[in-house]
Amino acid sequence: MSEKTNDILQAAAARKKSAGLEYAGALLPRETAEWLNAEPSAVLVDVRTAPELAYVGRVPGAATVEWQSWPDMNLNPHFLDELEKAADKNAPVFFLCRSGARSHYAAEAAAKAGWKLAFNVLEGFEGEINGEGKRGQTNGWRFCGLPWAQS
Repeated sequence: MSEKTNDILQAAAARKKSAGLEYAGALLPRETAEWLNAEPSAVLVDVRTAPELAYVGRVPGAATVEWQSWPDMNLNPHFLDELEKAADKNAPVFFLCRSGARSHYAAEAAAKAGWKLAFNVLEGFEGEINGEGKRGQTNGWRFCGLPWAQS
């Protein structure tokens, strides 16, 4: 693990402690991108629905494992099986959704199922809602100018 990755891990662990998280920790989008660039075994798992990926955008190279499925938004009963195909249980795994909510639950489920380095990506792909009710204006993966593509 590089010095930079170690610094990011310490920040994630501090967030884990302050928020009482049941998984390895929480990262900001830029921290996640830095870790992914530094650690070839790390995996970004996007847990948004297929329509979100198609119409809102996706992160190139990210694995996709829906946490919930459109249109009824029921939990994906095969989530852990699909995750096991996408990410080794010993590799760092970063969960991304629209705002950081679903990815929190995905990281929690992964940690309970044995992923030792499960992290939530805070702010998500689109970021939090601003005062005008819009996403992507204040924070999030896209707002930070990190790599993404539109279908």
